[in-house]
Amino acid sequence: MSDPKPDAKSISRRDFAVSAALATVAIATVSADLLAQEKPAAEAAKPEAPQPPKLSAASQAEVEERYAAILRKYGTRLSEDQKKDVHRNLVSQQQSLDQVRAYRLENWDEPATVFNPVFTTTGGK
Repeated sequence: MSDPKPDAKSISRRDFAVSAALATVAIATVSADLLAQEKPAAEAAKPEAPQPPKLSAASQAEVEERYAAILRKYGTRLSEDQKKDVHRNLVSQQQSLDQVRAYRLENWDEPATVFNPVFTTTGGK
């Protein structure tokens, strides 16, 4: 029995594993270096405080009404930071609500999906 001769193009499993490991380490090192260089530029470009969306007077009044209702109900349990988060969330939700309200529907417009309850005669009530 003669051992098959390895081709010049063939590579052993061990050589392949070493090459793959070295390539992985090289990619990870280069990626980490690039990310470290990009962080200061990204931080410099980021504004310190995000600007709240512009709302109409009616929308702003609606936000304030909701905020007051939440404070009446849960105000004693919320910290100042949580109250700020609630107000910020209400403002962003109001912007989305205004977009939904702006979409005009006619009386004959059907819903995108239709509710079809499935009744089975077997099992359960």
